[in-house]
Amino acid sequence: MKLVILDRDGTINADSDEYIKSPDEWKPLPGALEAIARLNHAGWHTVIASNQSGLGRGLFDVASLNAMHAKMHKMLAAQGGRIDAVFYCPHSPDEGCQCRKPLPGLFEQIGERFAVDLKGTPVVGDTLADLQAGAVVGCEPHLVLTGKGAPLRGQPLPANWPAGTRVHEDLGAFADYLIARAAASRAAA
Repeated sequence: MKLVILDRDGTINADSDEYIKSPDEWKPLPGALEAIARLNHAGWHTVIASNQSGLGRGLFDVASLNAMHAKMHKMLAAQGGRIDAVFYCPHSPDEGCQCRKPLPGLFEQIGERFAVDLKGTPVVGDTLADLQAGAVVGCEPHLVLTGKGAPLRGQPLPANWPAGTRVHEDLGAFADYLIARAAASRAAA
């Protein structure tokens, strides 16, 4: 199974320090939905792994989160794409759960649900925590320079980032990279 694990806020949609709390606030980043559709058309299954501590903080409820995801799915379907599953951590940082990134709980759940070893599976996010969580289970780390990743534009990555982290301008550039790499791999076979 060709699988890609994506962060949500700052990677697919615009992020906010005030949290994304409603469907009205959920706005896709330019080209992000088209990038997911291109990945899907190239045979990739896409899954979201997202910290949603706004739930644990009481800023929004599960119905609001579901409505945000319904909007995302509808807008994505209009582009000919899909998200196969959304995994999220509802806990606030002080709850001590195992699913809040940078811990690997969400990734372990994804591996179990899809019955796959995540070693080498691309994980895409805009923060160190996104990539650290994936790296624990052997995912291949990809940073996008959107959301919280934007300040790293033009900067070398600090030494504490997972080894081999690849940097992309945005989700569209990541999709171009992954699709081209797969095509080159097929051509070489």
